[in-house]
Amino acid sequence: MKKNVTLFAFGLALFATLSLSAQDSANVRKGWTFGVLPSFAYDADLGLQLGLLSNVYYFGDGAIYPDYYHSFYVEAATTSKHYGLYRFAYDSKYLIPGHRLSIDLTYLPDQMCDFYGFNGYESLYRPEYSDQSSALYRTRAYYKFKRDMFRFSADLQGTIAKPWYWNAGIGLLYYNVGTVDVARLNKYTKKEADQLPEGVGTLYDEYVSLGYISPVEANGGIHPYMHGGFTFDTRDRQQNPRCGIHADAFLTYYAGIGNMRDYNDLMFNAAWRHYLPIIPNRLTFAYRLGTQLNVAGESPFYLNTYLNQLYMQRVIYEGLGGANSIRGIMRNRILARGVAFANVEFRVQVAHFKIGKENFYIGLNPFLDAGMVVQPYDRVIADPVQAALSSENPDDLYDDSRLYSPHISAGCGLKVAMNDNFVLSVDWATALDKQDNAKLSNLYIKMGYMF
Repeated sequence: MKKNVTLFAFGLALFATLSLSAQDSANVRKGWTFGVLPSFAYDADLGLQLGLLSNVYYFGDGAIYPDYYHSFYVEAATTSKHYGLYRFAYDSKYLIPGHRLSIDLTYLPDQMCDFYGFNGYESLYRPEYSDQSSALYRTRAYYKFKRDMFRFSADLQGTIAKPWYWNAGIGLLYYNVGTVDVARLNKYTKKEADQLPEGVGTLYDEYVSLGYISPVEANGGIHPYMHGGFTFDTRDRQQNPRCGIHADAFLTYYAGIGNMRDYNDLMFNAAWRHYLPIIPNRLTFAYRLGTQLNVAGESPFYLNTYLNQLYMQRVIYEGLGGANSIRGIMRNRILARGVAFANVEFRVQVAHFKIGKENFYIGLNPFLDAGMVVQPYDRVIADPVQAALSSENPDDLYDDSRLYSPHISAGCGLKVAMNDNFVLSVDWATALDKQDNAKLSNLYIKMGYMF
């Protein structure tokens, strides 16, 4: 039902779009395209999203269509699982001639952020805590913590010699983290039977108690950063490419302010995205390979839940697991000092049509996603709850037999695209191991392709 409501609202919004542009051929846009849309979305981890968004494109005389001269994006929304999203973004390759400028200002309050421990499979997941039919469902906050994030970034890209580009940027991440505020969340729950019990600890609390999360990093902090690297880009278009390679490699240096001044670290990221046309404008094979590694220093655990980017193309860049990295696997399921991941999919354009002046297509994309731990934390107790009740030998409380095993999921997506820039994405996915997600069906309704 939520899926149908979202698609219906999307259809109405498209008809209400204000297109302040001229057109000199059947398939070329000119001038400004302005739309105010309801920010309806659904995420298996975040719940139903309600809000408003606006994306303004300037195509000029249409000579570079479907690329644009300027893009402005504003969104304000909240979800049924106590997640907020407030963002402004600007993107242009023409404001500074010969350079691409991207600016992002985002605030993401999250009262129930997912936390399943360190090192993926090394931390045991107990599905009964998230099962509504289980007597333990009231303790569903066990795998949660509070995490509010503010982000500012300003990134610049210049040309070395096409298709090679340099990248540099500065930014700031501010995290306010802590245990779940049960009293606050219960104010939003009408049924007493569904309210969270007071005084019940979380896995986050256990990690703080055991020293896996230090007292200094347990409350968050302010982290200015700078990064720089190189991009290789032969894509035929920036949005929804049909062919080419988009690869980057870069270093990010994070500093700490105040109590976090001892947390300074250098991280390395690399990603390879390849788009192979099989049937022109009908079928594309696309895949992405990526890694994030700690090169030097020490980062607080919450920074390791964030995937670094050279420039912002979407609002959320969570660590491995969830709609933006490994669909079907729980958000932040793979949390380590270093990770690697892969996404493979076929992008099929099933039908093309026009509504008024707007160009549409409907597509399908079956996919396979995977991720794994590359640099683990020092070994952690697999199940702190069981350890507290057990008198076993301490060495028996650790399970690293699957530490480097891949976490794999599979699924299929439905795409509705307007003018090749505005894409509604409905993805269904399932994890291949119940330790990654006990639910067989996970739905994600978002904007755009994942990569």
